[in-house]
Amino acid sequence: MDFVWGPATATGIGSLPLDDRDEAARIVVGELPDFPHLPELPGRGAGADMIGRAASLLVDLHVDLQPSGWRLVDRQGADERRAASFLGADLDALEIAAFGYEGPLKVQVAGPLTLAASVELNRGGPAVSDAGARRDLAASLAEGIAGFVADVARRVPGGSVVLQLDEPSLPAVLAGSIPTVSGFGRLRAVDTPEASALVGAVVSAVGDVPVVVHCCAPAVPVDVVRSAGAVGVSLDVALLTSSKELDALATAVDAGLAVWPGVVPSLRPSTPPADRELAQRIVGLWRRLDQDPAAMAARTVVTPSCGLAGADPAWARRAYTLARTTARAFAELAGTS
Repeated sequence: MDFVWGPATATGIGSLPLDDRDEAARIVVGELPDFPHLPELPGRGAGADMIGRAASLLVDLHVDLQPSGWRLVDRQGADERRAASFLGADLDALEIAAFGYEGPLKVQVAGPLTLAASVELNRGGPAVSDAGARRDLAASLAEGIAGFVADVARRVPGGSVVLQLDEPSLPAVLAGSIPTVSGFGRLRAVDTPEASALVGAVVSAVGDVPVVVHCCAPAVPVDVVRSAGAVGVSLDVALLTSSKELDALATAVDAGLAVWPGVVPSLRPSTPPADRELAQRIVGLWRRLDQDPAAMAARTVVTPSCGLAGADPAWARRAYTLARTTARAFAELAGTS
């Protein structure tokens, strides 16, 4: 399979510890010149967060911010309008910073299962607890994301849009470990075929736009990712500790799945690693998956281990530089540079 990104390249996960959208866009385009992304700046407050941004894209469904979090409501309110305004301003900043850019361009949105686990029903309780609500949210989100992706393509005509679905709650949804409102119980697990279908609804809605599913939680369900039609999975390499997870990932890779290894620390470590050290980890991952690293360069996009919202601004910029130089070091080690 041909990918819109180049071999052994680098991008970010999405979130940054900044408030200035113009500065964030300039940093992303400057530090990740081969694969920039739309910045996400949750530090600005409610509506700029991952869930608020995704909720603002819903079609014919509305949300409001309650003390307990985002909740489905009957009509649009100030919180939803604020979230939409944040996103519009972020897109304006990216459009200016990426003027004349040609190449892959990533946008990221919370996926349908994570959104359903994070938004409450009108009557209370997580939307993921109700099968009908799960379907309605996924369908609404899919329609909204399709329009969002088309808008990005219009704003940056030289960009080849890649959609990243953020699904940090997906393992918990499948394991039945999402807490009830009281906190004393756990919601019933969503089965794998339904989870695949819900994620697949978004994948289908965006047509030819490649979709990568990101999850920086343990036990990423790569079978769901692959069966949903995504072209790749983005994950924290340090969390790949069990042979079962490695076997599942190896099977998915054999079927053509790309892997975006998260190896750059998302928080400043006491001793920052060298790019060649991180590149060796990626080489080691491909060998653990019984793959030739050189042959897998086209499927490799280096990223931080997770979003950078909790980092200090200086480390966030350095993490992007480190991701870029790690990708270059990996290409050299793999013999593809």
